[in-house]
Amino acid sequence: MSSSSSSQEQDHHHLYHYTPTAAPPPTPSSHSNPNSTSAPNIDTLSQLLHRLPSSLSLSLPKRRPSPLSTTISPTISLADPSLDFSRAFELGFFQLTGHNIPSPLANLAHSDSLSLFHLSREEKLRHFPQNWPLGHNDDDDDDEDADKESETFCFDSSCYGELDELKLTSLREFTQEMEKVGLEIIESLSGAVGFENPARDDPTRICSLMWVSEELPGNQQVMSGKMYPYVIGLQYQLRAKKSTMLSDSGWVSVPTQVESVLVTLGDIAQVWSNGKLKKVRGRPIPSSENGNNSAKCISMTLLLTLPLDSTVSTLIPGSIESGNDEGVGDGNENLPKNKRLFNSFSFEDYAWRMYHEQNVVKDPLERYRA
Repeated sequence: MSSSSSSQEQDHHHLYHYTPTAAPPPTPSSHSNPNSTSAPNIDTLSQLLHRLPSSLSLSLPKRRPSPLSTTISPTISLADPSLDFSRAFELGFFQLTGHNIPSPLANLAHSDSLSLFHLSREEKLRHFPQNWPLGHNDDDDDDEDADKESETFCFDSSCYGELDELKLTSLREFTQEMEKVGLEIIESLSGAVGFENPARDDPTRICSLMWVSEELPGNQQVMSGKMYPYVIGLQYQLRAKKSTMLSDSGWVSVPTQVESVLVTLGDIAQVWSNGKLKKVRGRPIPSSENGNNSAKCISMTLLLTLPLDSTVSTLIPGSIESGNDEGVGDGNENLPKNKRLFNSFSFEDYAWRMYHEQNVVKDPLERYRA
């Protein structure tokens, strides 16, 4: 977001501030097949378990989440001209240093973010009307006194003008600095992986969403808050702590460095790279500090994502459809021949499905594989 982007901000505002008339059809893979003979009859199994003696039923093993694996993320500095992303490709995340985002600005932005959660319910609804995906969201909008695990504010650059009354100047400047860094990372990634950066000639091909969340620490393997697709996510680390995230290799716990930016590669980046990049689903969840699992914490995550009217497709040159042998044996053997792993799809349909279904068990990109 630069000073010359006022018209661009209005375009972003127009793209996001609307209410879709209907959701896409339910995901077929999210429903079990009632005619399947391989799945046990749930009613019969339930009756059988109820007939077991109490001593035996109590001895049945309980399902517990597998222990989180601690992974040391690679550290990449923007001051290093080599920018070796190879390890980040394998993991789907890395820590960024040398980014020139002032730590005092990050702390002031954190204070601005904290003030949002001190607003009354009426003020939250007035300043942040729900215009998917923008607005205020919590786990239980019907019960103000409920013990909520997550509460989130999501807004784009155009929203700040409507929030002048809240005086979020530092958060706005912080968002702008984070977006500059994010665009630089996308440009570097595109060169390293071998695809053309869509935003290089047309900045409107990329937009940003700031997600400010207050949530319980990520000491369990659960997804916190709403999910939304993105190219890359950036989360400034105010303190040295651990973050929990769901990568392609499973749930991991990642120690972070103070004043670094934890960068996660998203599902859109994976499609653009034709599967060369691993990804992280959703946003990283700050882990508990000093064993305190009940104290909520604030996270500020900037997602560089796409306008809703975008089409997502592989950008690796020479990618071919599955089963298409065009170009083979016609004198073009030296051209890159990459089997296209993903079919093209509507970003709006995909984003709506991910945001509302929030099924983290299955890879949301699975339905679009070629």
